[in-house]
Amino acid sequence: MIKQKLALVPNKPGCYLMKNKDGVIIYVGKAKKLKNRLSSYFRGTHTGKTAKLVSEIVDFEYMVVDSETESLILEINLIKKYDPKYNILLRDDKSYPYIELTQEEVPRLQIVRNINRKKNHDYLFGPYPNVTAAKASLALLNRMYPLRKCTNYQKRPCLYYHIGECLGYCNNKVDKKAIQEMKEQILKFLRGDHSLITEKITQEMNEASINLNYEKAMELKELLDYITITLTKQKVEIHDNLSRDIFGYYVDKGYLSIQVFFIRGGKILERHSSIFPLIDEIDEELTRYIAKFYDKNFIIPKEILVPDLTDAKLLENYLKTSVKVPIKGIKHKLVLMASDNAQIALNEKFELIKRNEERTEIANEELAQILNLSKLDRIEAFDNSNLFGTFNVSGMVVFTGGLPNKNEYRKFKISVDKNDDYGTMREVIYRRYFRVLMEKLEKPDLIIVDGGIGQMHVAREVLKELNLNIPVVGLKKDNHHATEALLAFDPIEEVKIDKKSNLFYYLERIQDEVHNFTISYHKQIRSKGSLSSILDNIEGIGDKRKKMLLKKYKTIVKIKEANIDELSEIIPKNVAINLLDFLKQRDQSDNG
Repeated sequence: MIKQKLALVPNKPGCYLMKNKDGVIIYVGKAKKLKNRLSSYFRGTHTGKTAKLVSEIVDFEYMVVDSETESLILEINLIKKYDPKYNILLRDDKSYPYIELTQEEVPRLQIVRNINRKKNHDYLFGPYPNVTAAKASLALLNRMYPLRKCTNYQKRPCLYYHIGECLGYCNNKVDKKAIQEMKEQILKFLRGDHSLITEKITQEMNEASINLNYEKAMELKELLDYITITLTKQKVEIHDNLSRDIFGYYVDKGYLSIQVFFIRGGKILERHSSIFPLIDEIDEELTRYIAKFYDKNFIIPKEILVPDLTDAKLLENYLKTSVKVPIKGIKHKLVLMASDNAQIALNEKFELIKRNEERTEIANEELAQILNLSKLDRIEAFDNSNLFGTFNVSGMVVFTGGLPNKNEYRKFKISVDKNDDYGTMREVIYRRYFRVLMEKLEKPDLIIVDGGIGQMHVAREVLKELNLNIPVVGLKKDNHHATEALLAFDPIEEVKIDKKSNLFYYLERIQDEVHNFTISYHKQIRSKGSLSSILDNIEGIGDKRKKMLLKKYKTIVKIKEANIDELSEIIPKNVAINLLDFLKQRDQSDNG
């Protein structure tokens, strides 16, 4: 069938979608000449991830478009829509902080990460190497320029006013001219011109020295040295303040390593590294990577420099910014330097990446063999959390191709607050898979419940009611809450797992991931719980006693500070003991 379809494919630009035996789209790509590219998958021999992809292809679709720009746009949209397992390899969730100068009457400086929510990128600066570097720059600017620090105006001047880092805008009249002057100087610094800051620090240092305040003078000198040394290390020989990103690459052993330099104000502010298996042609992988790179929390710069293998014109049309392939001069040297760093990164990390990948894949294949599954691409794992039946929640994590797929994680707030693990499992499994059916979402190949036989029976009953045939397994824990055995099959059998095996570490990773995700959500929900809602869950405290406790103590902290005798003036001693025990357990859970 594939050969017959290939004969009909035109040699025009477009996108193709590879499908497995279940009709699931497992890879999306684009090509200048569809027929040539599609044919290349089914002739000759392949290695690595490409060979694994080809082994699973049983059908394909294609879409012809009018231009390469259209094919790139379509490809990226299709990847977002279908989230194919072999395209997941290009995911990179790492983001860097930016510094924002807010556009308010009296502006604030703040660190932000989700820059895609910001409409005006002109007052965002970065990316910064890490939060520490961003905070250091922020602290420096706040020290030199007394802007507003509070999110909402306070009723009276705060500490920042008294230490000279704010002019008390909440109580004093705003000097618009002074604000504008500070804004201009801050923007100058953030855009790469540090002369005003260094002059300001030098002046303060000299004044402190004249006034015999040698301690302050030494502190300012250290600050000046820090700025000078940092800027010297970052400086490159491009004499403009244009923001630009520089991409370099290196290919070896079936892997593609990409290095990005962020240059701001003529200085290398940060670099970003990615390494992943090579599936497509190198030029297609590079172009796709750069196009998708700016979908994440990165601002598109004024200029992007790319290697000669990349389709610069296509990227320029797609990203709507200047994309160049330098062939000589300092810009060409910077692209080569980025490529050299890509090679170093791959050489340093290859063995670790390969070992981790093999460990995960071998474990996933071993699990499939044990359970007699023909395919194990997607696993959905569940865990429940409550404290004495309150703030009842569940969490679901997804592993695709053996790796966590965090975009697919889901949280469930359970409708009934009571200590009923089976009821909780019934509700969360029904809600999840009823939605899967109604919205035609991708079904998992395996469901893991972080519990025993009882939870497994409940999950299987719900799936049967929904007419879904999805295998369910459980994880049995030992006395130390560590994975001891796999509970599987029908009737349920206990499958012992070697604690030194790849499979044990794989299941433990899934168990830890779903447990931590659920506990994190539980803490988040509970942190919003008021004293009033907590008292509702203590047996022996009705409306009257609740009102008396709220009137006297008002907050959880004050209740915890009270002793049994004090509480016994309002509620019976045994109820007071239960209340304090509940709060103690709550704190232990938050800390552990």
